[in-house]
Amino acid sequence: MGSVAIFIDGGYLDKVVYFEHANKRLDYDKLVRLMSSPDDLLRAYYYHCLPYQGNPPTQDEKDRFASKQRFYHALTRLTRFQIRLGKLVCRGIDKDGNRILVQKRVDTMVGVDMALLAGKGKITRLVLFSGDSDLIPAIEAVKQEGVAVTLWHGSDTVHTMPSSELYDLCDERKPLTTTLVDTILR
Repeated sequence: MGSVAIFIDGGYLDKVVYFEHANKRLDYDKLVRLMSSPDDLLRAYYYHCLPYQGNPPTQDEKDRFASKQRFYHALTRLTRFQIRLGKLVCRGIDKDGNRILVQKRVDTMVGVDMALLAGKGKITRLVLFSGDSDLIPAIEAVKQEGVAVTLWHGSDTVHTMPSSELYDLCDERKPLTTTLVDTILR
């Protein structure tokens, strides 16, 4: 057995669960155990952003923000689980009057954390739950360090298909199927 680190893009996981699994509530401890098997878990990293709040925030924005804070706090209590938060930035308004919100720093944090653990020889396998091609340079660096990379991903809709370049680059691939989801529900 080796040592594995897990990197979860929370925004992408949210999309997969929403579009492919009827927004079912997952048990993240069970998910991480499933993803790490059969290796020893060094740590699971979960990357996301807190919801946007205007200035001043609406009551709905305050409620969503507080709910996410509670969720992230609960995740920090899981064994070997670390939350890494980026920033959600408003980049304007679309033609329908909706805010255009963009995550910042998340991909960079994922890439830096992956490269550091691989470069220091802390892991033999890396598990990534993402669909983002922005992570390709970091994965290439990790593989150069001799670390095997397993991609967990969605697959059923145009919203959840991983980048084909990312898919091809990873050593192993594992879709989050309905059968798997049913084993890790809360």
